[in-house]
Amino acid sequence: MATNYIRPGKTVTFTNASGNTITTGSVVKMSHIVGVALTDIANGAEGEVAIEGVFEVPKVSGAVFAVGEKLLWDVSAGAFDDSQATPASGDIMGAAIAMRAGQNGETTCLVKLTPGNTALQS
Repeated sequence: MATNYIRPGKTVTFTNASGNTITTGSVVKMSHIVGVALTDIANGAEGEVAIEGVFEVPKVSGAVFAVGEKLLWDVSAGAFDDSQATPASGDIMGAAIAMRAGQNGETTCLVKLTPGNTALQS
């Protein structure tokens, strides 16, 4: 094994500076990517956030998308939206792809996180 190997890289150690506790399962925005908190992370504490894997997460109710579609993390809605949504400043495009089709009226969706495939909207 390479002598400079550290770890698999499926998680990031994240310091919560939000002012609130991040609850396990919550989507966490980290600069240009999003992940999912694997445990509760108190304000000022560190915790592990998954940046790979498939998760059920919040979805914009009116978003409609196909399996495999690149999704937009809508920061103001705190939910994933379809690729046709107009991004606002701070939103992240490509943070995940749809693992099942998203239908109008649904409030959750199944996504695969895709770090390294993102664009932070300015």
